[in-house]
Amino acid sequence: MLARILLPLVSLLLPGALHAQGAPAEKAGFASKLTIYLAKGAPDACGPGCDRWIAIEGEIDRDAAPRIRRFLAGVKDTQRPIYLHSPGGNVEQSYLIARLLRSRKAIARVGRTIATACGVGPQADAACLKIKNASGEVEAELTTSRAMCNSACGYLFFGATSREVAPDAALAVHNSRLVLLFHGHPAPEAVAEYRRRRILTADRDRAAFIAAMGISGELDALIRTVKFENLHVLTRSELYRFGIDTRPLAETTWKLEKEARPFVRKIATVKKENGSSFRTMEWRLSCESGKRVPLTFAGEIDETTTGKSTILMTADADADMTAGGPAPRLGKYEVWRGNIDADMVKAVLASRALRVRETTPMPGDQVEIAKFDIDLTGLASVWTQLVASCAAAATSAKPSLPAMPLPAVPWQATHWPASPWTPNPSLNPSPASSAVAPSQASGAQ
Repeated sequence: MLARILLPLVSLLLPGALHAQGAPAEKAGFASKLTIYLAKGAPDACGPGCDRWIAIEGEIDRDAAPRIRRFLAGVKDTQRPIYLHSPGGNVEQSYLIARLLRSRKAIARVGRTIATACGVGPQADAACLKIKNASGEVEAELTTSRAMCNSACGYLFFGATSREVAPDAALAVHNSRLVLLFHGHPAPEAVAEYRRRRILTADRDRAAFIAAMGISGELDALIRTVKFENLHVLTRSELYRFGIDTRPLAETTWKLEKEARPFVRKIATVKKENGSSFRTMEWRLSCESGKRVPLTFAGEIDETTTGKSTILMTADADADMTAGGPAPRLGKYEVWRGNIDADMVKAVLASRALRVRETTPMPGDQVEIAKFDIDLTGLASVWTQLVASCAAAATSAKPSLPAMPLPAVPWQATHWPASPWTPNPSLNPSPASSAVAPSQASGAQ
């Protein structure tokens, strides 16, 4: 009897849409339709030798895939990186776009594109969208800070053959919700049975899609545990373990922070030699003081260490130019603060990488030595901006330098790396930043 009831029910249903996207607060500032456009920035804006990229942002609507396909058909450079910033949307459309990206062997990253012509105003209002949807390239800046690729956006992201999530960006997942629209008044048991079958199909489709994209089935198992009302921000270890972003070292670009005392910063997460755990570190260069430039290093403390670590940093352009020393503990971090002279600054700006060597005491009189390089691409241009900002700050009243670390920007949250300058994230969380954030699914359109 139930099978006979289901037949008219199916004919009454509009196409069921599987959606996964954030709460209204999280979707604020995003266009209601997925937008794609060409962007051009400063030299090295998207990496060494890269100043052009493709921006994809906004909610993934039910007609997004054919629109993205038409656009990409006109872009012959398949190596131009794609930067995603989206709260999610239609899951089936994200699968289609993902397979399109896979066919192009696309490079995808999570990042926000800020169109210069839109000024400091909204990036998703009608005037700004008109600029982005016009033909040609859009002059823009690129940042990974506060960038997100949540829910259905993650599936789209998985389609790329090269995937990168910066330490200050977020990739969040949760289970999807099926919303069915129908005419008439079918029997409740028929609706329940149809929903059950549709959800089972959706679960199978998701598992198969994740496997086809070369992602570990652990991710699908995790998604099944996260209710659609919540979001789980993938940790750096999960990104690595699931095969999403397998870089042993992930770092941000150098970024100018225009505060009362301006500084430039870089954040990096480095995989430990044993296992898949990562450690977050940060470097800061501040305004010149007494013909010397303050340099600060901070890193998360390994709980297995038995004493102070020693940090040594060398400019690769001149091996004689070094800085560093013992890094005292400050809460959950070890922090080294020092000053470098003009010759060291010159050597750093002329270098391609900052060579880092950290010696850490371990139990049993053992010593662990970690070596890695931090990319210096883009630092020279940001340094010029810092010098100008420092000069401007010097004309106003200078605040006294506090003995304790400076407060962080208010958006800092649990999925972005904490630092000695970071307050308790619960004081002012971002809508999409906590491990459990409100979310709701949208119905079919």
